[in-house]
Amino acid sequence: MISGPSITRCDLDALYQQYNRRERVHPDPLVFLYSYADIRDREIAGLLASSLAYGRVAQIYKSLSCVLEKMGPSPLSFLNQSTHQSLTAAYGGFSHRFSTGRNLVNLMLAIKDVLARYGSIHGCFLSGMGSEDDTVLPALTRFVAVFTAGNARELGHLIPLPERGSACKRLNLFLRWMVRRDDVDPGGWDRVPASKLIIPLDVHMHRIGIRLGFTRRKQADMRTALEITRAFSRMIPEDPLRYDFTLCRMGMNGVSIS
Repeated sequence: MISGPSITRCDLDALYQQYNRRERVHPDPLVFLYSYADIRDREIAGLLASSLAYGRVAQIYKSLSCVLEKMGPSPLSFLNQSTHQSLTAAYGGFSHRFSTGRNLVNLMLAIKDVLARYGSIHGCFLSGMGSEDDTVLPALTRFVAVFTAGNARELGHLIPLPERGSACKRLNLFLRWMVRRDDVDPGGWDRVPASKLIIPLDVHMHRIGIRLGFTRRKQADMRTALEITRAFSRMIPEDPLRYDFTLCRMGMNGVSIS
């Protein structure tokens, strides 16, 4: 157990050293990204993994194994060689909680379109970034608009909509994976500053934010995510998401903050 509002950066750094280790990642969906040395493959796998990262951990792992195994060693090559027909044949019967094979195929087609237009998912995200932006939220909003243009319904629950106030937990998790680089996060997007990332807010992190005195808001929405992120930024402005994996892993291990 660690103490709430009195917690210091030194306390969190000690926990970071204890929990932020690659051997603690499994069964987090992040584990799938370690198979891809090429950032162009990793970003595709990462977007698919984060999009499906809802529900029971065992089911997430099973669903991602099914999706990524069919793509082989290079998701980029797989998508470049795929058609609507071949993707439907491969994934038409797929199901993950509220997401159908049709949703998944349409996300893959949207990724193909982004690759054709921007060269990479990274390039697409950078096209919406402004040097004056305090956080990645404006870029994230434009990024989602590209993926959902005329296609939002067909993606179902796979891509959340920032303009509706969603905390966009899974997309912010994807950005953490792509931008940060340490023993856990593989990184690769070196032109997006870690200082602008937003905490991937779920029920667990919301509870921690309240106990640490970082927010009083009762809704786990984007406003709350930004409040908690700003509090972490005051501790470590260059890397406000440094402790995200650590705090989530502690929660899974039953270590509480009082």
